[in-house]
Amino acid sequence: MENLKSVIESAWEDRTQLNEPKVREAILACIDLLNKGEIRVAYPTGPGAWTVNDWVKKAITLYFPIQSMETIEVGPFEFHDKIPLKKGFAEQGVRVVPHALVRTGTFIESGAILMPSYINIGAYVGSGTMVDTWATVGSCAQIGRNVHLSGGVGIGGVLEPPQASPNIIEDDCFIGSRCIVVEGVIVEQEAVLGANVVLTQSTHIIDVTGPEPITYKGRVPSRSVVIPGTYEKTFPAGKFNVPCALIIGQRKESTDKKVSLNSALREHQVSV
Repeated sequence: MENLKSVIESAWEDRTQLNEPKVREAILACIDLLNKGEIRVAYPTGPGAWTVNDWVKKAITLYFPIQSMETIEVGPFEFHDKIPLKKGFAEQGVRVVPHALVRTGTFIESGAILMPSYINIGAYVGSGTMVDTWATVGSCAQIGRNVHLSGGVGIGGVLEPPQASPNIIEDDCFIGSRCIVVEGVIVEQEAVLGANVVLTQSTHIIDVTGPEPITYKGRVPSRSVVIPGTYEKTFPAGKFNVPCALIIGQRKESTDKKVSLNSALREHQVSV
């Protein structure tokens, strides 16, 4: 692995090396390891803590210039792209409903369910997770186990710069319909996002459950129940309401995950 990393890092600094067979072999080896789940763009190091393998992101970026455009035929459908589609889902134990599309260089763990959706290169999707209809999982996004990405959810891709954290949805989260998570936001374990929550690195995520508001940016604390909201901001032209996300409660630790989710949604009247 260290040898692969060394070759990739060298080619990243000097793109003329992309013509060398050993460099091309190293890039293709990295894509194959990503495809098998033997390496990841990012890996957890503790509660809400992740380490980014920037050299793996570099390998993905270098994969594009060494690939040629090809016609991909899937039954009556035709595509023209540089990256082949992932195959072998039956052997991998993954349910894939037409028209779910997954690019090579993505790992889908056994037990995941893909409704008609799109998953981009470098992404990781854990067992028991459902990627629901028209949901998208962007390049390098890390989706944990037993997550539900509801219809129309958009988990953005973060490929460059290489050191930037991808978007991360940790285990047992529920992401409501039409939610958007971009710019390397981390949604920690068991959190619930109600429908239409939009999270970027600059979004104010405001906990309103106590006597004073507490504002987070870039991450949703574990077990939080979140809905869309607004707060007042002063501009030269006057005061206006701008979007934010509101933490209005917590999922309880004392109950089963599924029961806890249903309870949280009923108690706080969260749209999904």
